[in-house]
Amino acid sequence: MNATERIRRIMDELKWSEYRLAKESGLSQSTIANLFHRNTVPSISTLESVCGAFGISLAQFFCEGTMVELSGEQKAFFDRWALLSAEQKRLMFELMENMK
Repeated sequence: MNATERIRRIMDELKWSEYRLAKESGLSQSTIANLFHRNTVPSISTLESVCGAFGISLAQFFCEGTMVELSGEQKAFFDRWALLSAEQKRLMFELMENMK
């Protein structure tokens, strides 16, 4: 699925019109119209604006599977996890395994 098809699918799920996407994303109506009627490939900055309007990240946009929404607590956990060394991650995983 290309980016424009993905945008259209999310719009359909949200029941958004092209006008609504333009308003929510801060993009011009002509930019949105060009995506769908002239098969323009969206730039990264356009995609960032569209994703912001949808309330998702670029990673979630390009995710092939089901999008998973993280709670604030889960996001904080993963943000901290990313800062750990490989050894610290291994130890933390062992700790979690032992807590089952």
